[in-house]
Amino acid sequence: MSGNTRIAWISANDPPDAFPDISRAMREPDGLLAAGGDLSSPRLLAAYRLGIFPWFDEGQPILWWSPDPRCVLLPGRFHVSRRLRRDLRRSDAEIRFNTRFAEVVEKCAEPRPGQYGTWITPEIIGAYSRLHAEGWAHSIEVWQDDALIGGLYGLAIGRVFFGESMFSRQSNASKYALYALSQHLQTQEFALIDCQVLSHHLTTLGAALLPRAEFADILKVACEPPERFEEWPGIPLPVSQIDTNHGYAALQ
Repeated sequence: MSGNTRIAWISANDPPDAFPDISRAMREPDGLLAAGGDLSSPRLLAAYRLGIFPWFDEGQPILWWSPDPRCVLLPGRFHVSRRLRRDLRRSDAEIRFNTRFAEVVEKCAEPRPGQYGTWITPEIIGAYSRLHAEGWAHSIEVWQDDALIGGLYGLAIGRVFFGESMFSRQSNASKYALYALSQHLQTQEFALIDCQVLSHHLTTLGAALLPRAEFADILKVACEPPERFEEWPGIPLPVSQIDTNHGYAALQ
């Protein structure tokens, strides 16, 4: 691994894929690779295919990251605890896909207890809204009584889903969204769900770590050809049916 203490600067005029090799990312802070550039759709898509993502606070230049190791969740490997399984079966909420993308992103951007500010800036919201309009970015939403109570958003390129952020307004709502995504992508033979950086919460849900080089090798295969993924259920799915996967089988 590189011990670089300086990062590369990218000009907005550089080609979309003009990133340094990810092996040159810094050790501390882990994965910081480059700064600058822009959040155009071609640059973002190129970055994700290379194992790179943007993460910066308002007022900072755009910062590009590729941490080592990488946190991933394999579709179908979501860990359902006994308590969560009970709550799934009792829930009267439902899962919807891509019906309120902008609202999901905005709720993900809202401040959380113990957190100052947000990295989901207006610039980020605009960039991912464009990606959604272009068919690359998607939202998985949890609804109850016509209220959006949880969800997540990210990008699908080829057979990889790159998760960006999630939120909950009720207990377990974001877990329902991630579990629904995992189950659906398993039926679609996705290689993995990128969770970027490991947390205790993600560990409890079945996420694991991959060496960055191994993660990048998977992307070279699973993101090719770099096609949009369009096979999303067009009707709501009751949360109570996620557990068996029978709900998704009926929607195929």
